[in-house]
Amino acid sequence: MDATYSPPQDPLEVLHLDHEVILVNKPEGLLSVPGRGEHLADCLLTRVQAAFPDALLVHRLDRDTSGVMIFAMTPYAQRHLGLQFEKRMTKKTYVARVWGVPSEKAGTIDLPLIVDWENRPRQMVCHERGKSAQTDWRVTKDEGTTARVRLTPHTGRSHQLRVHMLSLGHPILGDPFYAEGEAQDFPRMMLHSEELRFKHPDGGQSTKIRSKAPF
Repeated sequence: MDATYSPPQDPLEVLHLDHEVILVNKPEGLLSVPGRGEHLADCLLTRVQAAFPDALLVHRLDRDTSGVMIFAMTPYAQRHLGLQFEKRMTKKTYVARVWGVPSEKAGTIDLPLIVDWENRPRQMVCHERGKSAQTDWRVTKDEGTTARVRLTPHTGRSHQLRVHMLSLGHPILGDPFYAEGEAQDFPRMMLHSEELRFKHPDGGQSTKIRSKAPF
């Protein structure tokens, strides 16, 4: 997949900017941080820093996921936000479209995850050595052969939402790693970070930034 990296060239979409933080809407298909090799140098971090040289990385989204990402504008804000992510004080809400319609309307997935070393970067469920991972899910629309769901992760494991939905038997549409057959036949992975809630580094006020899903 690396050889075919051709990120979109959309202009930077700033959702919020102040003296401590900047939140942007990450396009699908763009790496959050540089990959290995010159051909993977283009990423959201370098694009944000080209426009705002003081911007610092706080967290990441998968290349094929779009939506809200926060960057710090000062080292203090980076530490403050980093601790919030580490201590699970932030609240992230995602929108996804999945293959099939879950029989239940909502639930919580509690399955530990670990990297699948022979097939990395794929992840897998592993009860012996996996790291704890929990995701709340709720069906918001029955689309017939597919469904729209709202996902709220309590942990931030790699590919967590993708593997957890797969474990329910409802892979995310267009997922290049975990969807198969017709479920993979979509123009993009249908996963979008719709909302991020955090405490502002300057004063601790609860702040909510949203970006509507483009699908």
